Amino acid sequence: MEEKKEQLKEIQKEEPSETLSRDPQGVEPEAEFQETPSEEAEEEPQEGPQSEDVALPADLSTPLPPKAQEGEPEDDEAKGELPAESEESPDEMPEEPEIDDDRAWYVVHSYSGYENKVKKNLAHRIESMGMQDQIFQVVVPTEEEVELRDGQRRTTERRVFPGYILVQMIMNDDSWYVVRNTPGVTGFVGSGAKPLPLHPEEVEKIMKRMEAEAPRIKVSFRPGQKVRIVEGPFEDFMGTVDEINMEKGKVRVLVSFFGRETPVELDFLQVEKI
Repeated sequence: MEEKKEQLKEIQKEEPSETLSRDPQGVEPEAEFQETPSEEAEEEPQEGPQSEDVALPADLSTPLPPKAQEGEPEDDEAKGELPAESEESPDEMPEEPEIDDDRAWYVVHSYSGYENKVKKNLAHRIESMGMQDQIFQVVVPTEEEVELRDGQRRTTERRVFPGYILVQMIMNDDSWYVVRNTPGVTGFVGSGAKPLPLHPEEVEKIMKRMEAEAPRIKVSFRPGQKVRIVEGPFEDFMGTVDEINMEKGKVRVLVSFFGRETPVELDFLQVEKI
């Protein structure tokens, strides 16, 4: 009996040690089982932001354009459309075509003093014969002129080239006939029967002279002639014209003071011929 009791005690002592040795082996699979969900739980948040960055289209039938990865340039077509249009836009603007239809300025001779009448007759013939597409302008070159007469300034319109008219036209048989047979026209200026056009520089010079704001002053005296001063501190003095400066519009007059001649520079309109 005593032996059996001792064996039971030994068995009871051995059972806790076995259970202790078995428990770790039984716990290990539970720990491994619990760790795997944690790894999956840690991986799930990583998938969440990636799915949120993609914006779904309203129409699911149309696929989304591929998004460029970091460091890669975006699609050249998407970037280059606007700059390409901006670069081509200046070239697309229509440019005004230069007129190159053989039109030129010609000089027509007429009777002196009848220039304006000839211009009116020619304008009437151009309209009545439908020549507006071949004869464009008819000009009588004139300029304003100021002269001193009877102590008063008078502005008149003076013809720059008396007896001549400028006509801008395309020279051919029809246009030549219309101009040449206008009443008052005696012919074209040129060598032989062929009219010669004016050079563009000559036409520009004439037009600038016509458009000048300052009127031209008419000079009726010459060097050596007697004149009377009508304005300024030497008013009513008599003198002799010594020099005329057309560019500056000045005249130098020799005025006698106490028996000595003194040069005085005056404007053209400050003196008049006696």
